[in-house]
Amino acid sequence: MTRSVVGVERGVYTSALDLFSIGIGPSSSHTVGPMRAAADFRARLADDARLSEVVRFACRLDGSLAATGVGHGTPDAVIAGLRGHRPETVDPAVVHGGWAMLEAGHGLDVGGVPFVRDDMTFAPRERPHGHPNSLTLRAELAGGEIVDETYLSIGGGFIRRIGEATATDAEPQTAVAQAAPGFRSMRELLDLARGRSIADIAWEAETSVHGAAEAERGLDAIWAAMRACIERGLRSDGVLPGGLRVPRRAAAAWRQLAERGESRDAAEAVSVYALAVNEENAAGGRVVTAPTNGAAGVLPAVLYQSVAGVGFDPGLIRRFLLTATAIGSIIKANASISGAEAGCQAEVGSACAMAAAGLTAVRGGTPEQIENAAEIAIEHHLGLTCDPVAGLVQIPCIERNAVAASTAMTASRLALLGDGSHIVDLDTAIETMRQTGADMSSRYKETSAAGLAVNVVEC
Repeated sequence: MTRSVVGVERGVYTSALDLFSIGIGPSSSHTVGPMRAAADFRARLADDARLSEVVRFACRLDGSLAATGVGHGTPDAVIAGLRGHRPETVDPAVVHGGWAMLEAGHGLDVGGVPFVRDDMTFAPRERPHGHPNSLTLRAELAGGEIVDETYLSIGGGFIRRIGEATATDAEPQTAVAQAAPGFRSMRELLDLARGRSIADIAWEAETSVHGAAEAERGLDAIWAAMRACIERGLRSDGVLPGGLRVPRRAAAAWRQLAERGESRDAAEAVSVYALAVNEENAAGGRVVTAPTNGAAGVLPAVLYQSVAGVGFDPGLIRRFLLTATAIGSIIKANASISGAEAGCQAEVGSACAMAAAGLTAVRGGTPEQIENAAEIAIEHHLGLTCDPVAGLVQIPCIERNAVAASTAMTASRLALLGDGSHIVDLDTAIETMRQTGADMSSRYKETSAAGLAVNVVEC
């Protein structure tokens, strides 16, 4: 669950330690969120001393979770969560394969409880509670009693249990320090940033909840996971799982750059880094939501490119991540970071804006130039649909991250060439994204029911 640092009357900041969560691929909303929901359901049964009474588990996936869940690994994620695994710590290798066994007619042991194919049901046309990503978990107890909970997977790996207070009510789990700054818009953030940086404001919010030592450890762990993901992807060849048989390209492209004597200095390098991350994500490997898994390659690629030449300076890395977090928090609160809610503009568009803002910060940009860079980035993703072919986070997702990483760098360059003055402000672009997402047909929101998903022949 999110640990929003400030409540509705103070602001919208979401901790970097939550916005950038370490998990597994291929999807934050369809893999990470459902695993967290199932693990939470199991934990609640254990807290009530009822876990030992369970004789049957069942799960119903609704909406987008049902429409593209198999391609996104949702059933495997639910099974892993019911076994007590969590995305931050689970070995990705133990998550995959359960659903294939069920489809083949075999049963599974889920924490001592038998689980069969019919215990997982799909309702792609159902949208209870008006949300595209919901799942209902059910436990039958030995005495015949049924315990169930419904969860919403709201994007970026965040979940909300039905009946629980929302983020705009009383969701913060940690006491809010009175010194924590509050802002609900970019305009308010710029007012706070007079005489100090956006990263300083975000750091104040982080330390008010976590303390300086934990905040530093958390940011450094996020970066370590991002860097490891890039470098693992640059070494990995082969074919991605799923019926499309998409070949990995990042490692071969990296070798080609090295043979040309360019590698990190090449203009193409940032795109290759993004490919590396999203290939790892598509393979179900360890990845950081940034702010989602489907958009996980954009920000790490730009960050890696911007600090590789200066010895991966920790201070610059934290400045980048903190600045990006402030921008991402505003987008998440006022629009969406979920492809199932607002299309890919909400995922890759948000990631591009966050990356452009972080890059502008480490290049010495003013708060106004940072805002300009984020606005340029998000404006040119407006209307982008989410239409994964075969329900897999591969086509067009992987290349889309590579293109957006380059766009983020262009947005930053353009902003730094000016003084921060521009006609369309970031708040307007975010509100436009919200309206566009609301108007967009659900067929273009991670349902694989339109766009490339129905026009590309699956081989």
